[in-house]
Amino acid sequence: MAAADKVDPIHQFHINQIVPIEIGGYDLSFTNSSLFMVLTIVTASAFLLLSTSGRHLVPSRWQSVGELVYEFIRSMLKDTTGEAGMRYFPFVFSLFMFILFANMLGLFPYFFTVTSHIIVTFSLAMLVISVVVICGIKRNGLGFFKIFVPSGIPAILVPLVAAIEVVSFLSRPVSLSVRLFASILAGHITLKVFAGFIVSMGALGTFGIAGSILPIIMTVAITGLEVLVAGLQAYVFAILTCMYLNDTLGAEH
Repeated sequence: MAAADKVDPIHQFHINQIVPIEIGGYDLSFTNSSLFMVLTIVTASAFLLLSTSGRHLVPSRWQSVGELVYEFIRSMLKDTTGEAGMRYFPFVFSLFMFILFANMLGLFPYFFTVTSHIIVTFSLAMLVISVVVICGIKRNGLGFFKIFVPSGIPAILVPLVAAIEVVSFLSRPVSLSVRLFASILAGHITLKVFAGFIVSMGALGTFGIAGSILPIIMTVAITGLEVLVAGLQAYVFAILTCMYLNDTLGAEH
């Protein structure tokens, strides 16, 4: 069974209980997914503390990286929402760092990738949409719902356009979550398949080892691609969040 698990591309996504907890008939166990969510937060926090602890006039390497990430998110948010949207910087920055570190940690052998589960990415997406709706209504009142009726639309087309806009708005958490989940899931499965080829062919002897050269090259290439995807998907999630948050600004922007 252990040998089968090594080449099973789905085994890496299994949720395993670490500390069983059941309250009122509900399973609230601490799992490997929970562990790596905590580890993601701890690692991201440690990076930020390390990069900001010195604050030298001539920045260290860690401080330079920290400042680079800070300026990257700041510029992205300001370019998308304007100066008025900078109030959302802590929220967008936290989302970006969590997704980035969760994706990166999942690339280590025997580690668990929390963003490979749709329930995690959908929860993050619903958090974004909830913030958009709550902050939008709080700042603009019922005027927030004008986002469903673009200006200049003929009155006869308002019901049709409004219905399309509502459906589009409700699809945001689905597209936001599926994009991240599918990219990470597909990449990890592909990587595990090629890594499995190496193990399987290596067990065939000399000819198998020679034949495993191509899977090794593909595994290295896909690993590099996965690092790129990990950062790119964190960026895509963050930039789309900025675009959605722009709806809360109304006439202010």
